[in-house]
Amino acid sequence: MATEIKVPTLGESVTSATVARWLKKAGDSVAADEPLVELETDKVTVEVNAPAAGTLAEIAAEEGAEVGVGALLGMVTDSGAALTPARPVSPKPVEVARPSANPAAGINPPPSPPGPVARPATPQADHPVHAPLPAAARLMEETGIAPAQLGEGTGKDGRITKGDVLAFLSRPAAPAAAAPAPQAPRPAAEGEERVKMTRLRRTIAARLKEAQNNAAMLTTFNEVDMSAAMALRTEYKDAFEKKHGGVRLGFMSFFVRACVAGLAEFPAVNAEIDGDEIVYKNFVHMGIAVGGPSGLVVPVIRNVDRMGFARIEKSISDFGRRARDGQLKLEELTGGTFSITNGGVYGSLMSTPILNPPQSAILGMHKIQERPVAIGGKVEIRPMMYLALSYDHRIIDGKEAVSFLVRVKEGVEDPRRLLLDL
Repeated sequence: MATEIKVPTLGESVTSATVARWLKKAGDSVAADEPLVELETDKVTVEVNAPAAGTLAEIAAEEGAEVGVGALLGMVTDSGAALTPARPVSPKPVEVARPSANPAAGINPPPSPPGPVARPATPQADHPVHAPLPAAARLMEETGIAPAQLGEGTGKDGRITKGDVLAFLSRPAAPAAAAPAPQAPRPAAEGEERVKMTRLRRTIAARLKEAQNNAAMLTTFNEVDMSAAMALRTEYKDAFEKKHGGVRLGFMSFFVRACVAGLAEFPAVNAEIDGDEIVYKNFVHMGIAVGGPSGLVVPVIRNVDRMGFARIEKSISDFGRRARDGQLKLEELTGGTFSITNGGVYGSLMSTPILNPPQSAILGMHKIQERPVAIGGKVEIRPMMYLALSYDHRIIDGKEAVSFLVRVKEGVEDPRRLLLDL
């Protein structure tokens, strides 16, 4: 008996993935629920487990292939059983302007996506048209882009992906004069190595460019004296860890609570633009940027405005661990209303964080460094940190942005304000 391995539901707005790595080879024995293959989406890496125990009889989607939700990845048979007929192996991929199919496994290509997709009977010599994936086809239909404008895509067999469309849309407008045709990438020179960008890296690049193109982004700066927060942490960190089952008291929870207080006073910083309307949020879903093996991800702590220091620290610690292990879930990376990024853990003294659309603001923390400051007419050495708030000037005025950042500074410099909700 054969059991199909299919692409699972990938989460909100995610319709396709790339086969990143097979953890088993055809013919290997597998146990039920044992990880078989890793799929790379625009946001995270997802493991697909074996639906039953037996033998991995066939791999229908090779590494590097782009697959949609519900597509066949392979087959698992009972131990000793075999699939017939065997899937033929072609020495070269057949270039056809449609999704690739596996005739031996009985896989039919999905129906053609809507939109004016040209399918010539014979391939064009100079400008072949490659079939877009479903998500790419929808976006192309919405934006009025023809497949011929994109040419060959980055998906398997040259298929056009959503990332290709986003990259095309992010290009600057062409000048009136005809521009020369883009040149093919130059071959790698001696000492160079070319590595194709991952889906996550392409998505990060597209979203950062989108933020630059669409938002009126500005950054305001301030600095915070960390003396009081550091003293409070030193005094209570052992008791805090003992009471809360090993949860350590860090500085991140101070900034999260200070931001929550500031967002309550300045709701535009927690809002977003949708068309010609401003959407105000009566809750705070806080995104915390953490570094993962494939790049920066921003998991979201939901309803953080209802949490105390211990729950915040526990959530951040859990996100950091699972980001390093590649175990974050797709739903944990969506729905944020405001974000914090801490470049100080890498030694950054000053930076301008970039917005995480559709959010309208992001706070950047930096390295704590002892500096001489004037206190009561005297020069003292204090542990200081620069803060940066990048914001969308279309929705947040300069006065609101500066005042919000001052509230964050005041909350961290005097943590009693956070405890007393002042």
